[in-house]
Amino acid sequence: MKEFLLYIKECAKIFKEIAGKEPIRIVGHLDCDGITSSSIIINALHREGIKVAYSSNRQLNEKAIKQIKEEPYKIVFFTDFGSNTIKLINEHLNEKTVFILDHHKYEETETKHYNINPNKFGLDDNDICGAGVAYFFSKALNLRNKDLSYIALIGIIGDNQDKNLSELNKHILNDAKEKVEIIIGLNLFGTQTRPIHKVLEYSTDIYIPGVSGNESGAISFLENIGIKITKEDGNPRMIFDLSKEETSRLTTAIIISRIGKEENAENVLGNNYLIKKEKNGMPTRDAREFSTLLNACGRLNRPSLGVGTCLSDENIKEKAIILLKDYKKEIINSLNWIYEKRNSEFVLEKENLVIINAQNNIKDTMIGTVNSILTKSGLFDKNAVIVSMAHSVDETIKISLRSSNKDIDLSKVIGEACSELNGAGGGHPNAAGGSIPINKEKEFIENISEKLQNRKV
Repeated sequence: MKEFLLYIKECAKIFKEIAGKEPIRIVGHLDCDGITSSSIIINALHREGIKVAYSSNRQLNEKAIKQIKEEPYKIVFFTDFGSNTIKLINEHLNEKTVFILDHHKYEETETKHYNINPNKFGLDDNDICGAGVAYFFSKALNLRNKDLSYIALIGIIGDNQDKNLSELNKHILNDAKEKVEIIIGLNLFGTQTRPIHKVLEYSTDIYIPGVSGNESGAISFLENIGIKITKEDGNPRMIFDLSKEETSRLTTAIIISRIGKEENAENVLGNNYLIKKEKNGMPTRDAREFSTLLNACGRLNRPSLGVGTCLSDENIKEKAIILLKDYKKEIINSLNWIYEKRNSEFVLEKENLVIINAQNNIKDTMIGTVNSILTKSGLFDKNAVIVSMAHSVDETIKISLRSSNKDIDLSKVIGEACSELNGAGGGHPNAAGGSIPINKEKEFIENISEKLQNRKV
């Protein structure tokens, strides 16, 4: 870890030496981690008096790199991706200086560029996210940037690294305490934007028997423990409207209702991270909901709204919140389509494997998000690898793999499967993705089935 942080400081020093006042190019991944990574770097460079040109990609491929080659910028930052395309960067961008701020597995090849990646120093890609790498770089650039740590924390949460914080992430959390209020409470999502009974109804991370997925059950549950769901003016009550005694009563009731379940109280309670400057009732108040808002901006091809929100632009924040509603509708429509197409050629359920071939029925930018929800939904066997596919506008197929089984490295599987079909893939052991030419659809389904269907679990 010390060597990694020392390398970051060296890279920041080099950047200071070569950077003038000319604009710098920033290209980031389009998910929450990519948006927070880019936001941190943009903020840090603005403070140095440096203008930036920002854009976001769902993946960094040869076409995107060739486009950057033709641009006038001498210095390029890639945030939350780029480590697995070093050969292409060497081939096309050697006349520029490239800083890669990433945490995914990387191509082991010589390069003159600066690949800032924890995997090079014996760390794991779950020890830090892209936003964390960007934060340490920015802090090395100027200690003033310590106040950007809360944005890195949102990236940590968006990349699901908040359950078991690594030493690096603990360091970021400690830096963020000036901006973030940490409250130990129920692991419930939507506490800032949903009425109490809706929070319980939609609870999936904490399954509450007779309540999760059941609106009337949620209302009855609250009534039975003496918690009113409406205020005196008739408006619905939110979690933050509860008194300490009511919160304690609700927590106890949920734990008692789950006695005998595999999960214990540690899964029910956890840290809730509240952004101090944000108001109650706003999706930017709770860091988990903030991360979802940023994912919405990226998945609906409006990443600049996410960056603007991270940069505290109130007008842009309003637009992002409106977009969040469209995002939720898109998820519901996508899930409904999958439910309707079960037992059809679009949803193939095999032993230890589910293949969802959405084609043009689900946005390619949404397929990963939908896949993550399906993994937790209980709709399919818990040991199954879920492979989802959607057509892209550039005549490729976007692929997402998810699994809760830790005995298989999905990043390796998708990397091999895509490369065999003139595509590319990578990611994390339990959450990976890739793309292939659209005319390889049938071959890919056969290929991935062969690799996964008969695996041991």
